[in-house]
Amino acid sequence: MGESRISDIQVINSKEGEGYSSSDTVEINVKFSIEGDVRNAFNEANWTKAYNNNDVSFKLKYGIKLTSGGFRKKEMGRTIDTYRKASIFWTRNPKLVNPMKDRRIWVQVAKNFEPFIRLSEEEVKSELFDFDEKFVFKASDLGTGKHKLGAEAFASWQKHDFTEPGNVKNNSKEIEITIN
Repeated sequence: MGESRISDIQVINSKEGEGYSSSDTVEINVKFSIEGDVRNAFNEANWTKAYNNNDVSFKLKYGIKLTSGGFRKKEMGRTIDTYRKASIFWTRNPKLVNPMKDRRIWVQVAKNFEPFIRLSEEEVKSELFDFDEKFVFKASDLGTGKHKLGAEAFASWQKHDFTEPGNVKNNSKEIEITIN
């Protein structure tokens, strides 16, 4: 097998332009995707093979940390340390119909314990491997002045019928916010 990686992490400030007052609430979004072999191997042919070999769940553990500061980094907001789970199942449910195929094996992705069933392979991959997490904290936690914010993301998974175990990690470029 080759490589998997975390794409460039985007740290997005919800309030562009002017800065925050110290009484404001700061909202920062962190977006990234897992790309490479693990994403490519999670396809319809491998779901069917895995289901037939009784390998019916895929658990992806991930975490995101938003930090501020230079040498001594301070964690901002709540650190995310959770997982997503894909359950592979068989059904004849007429509501799950792909008009192009006579498909019986489907995947349900649970994000934050909320289940999603998508009809196409690309939509399933997007639900499982694309991330957009929001961090909310008080501007007063940073204090007045200019502050640099960056994010660190990691993900890991176990061995399955269609992939080897692995883990990936990446850091974002920092953005600057001003608190008056």
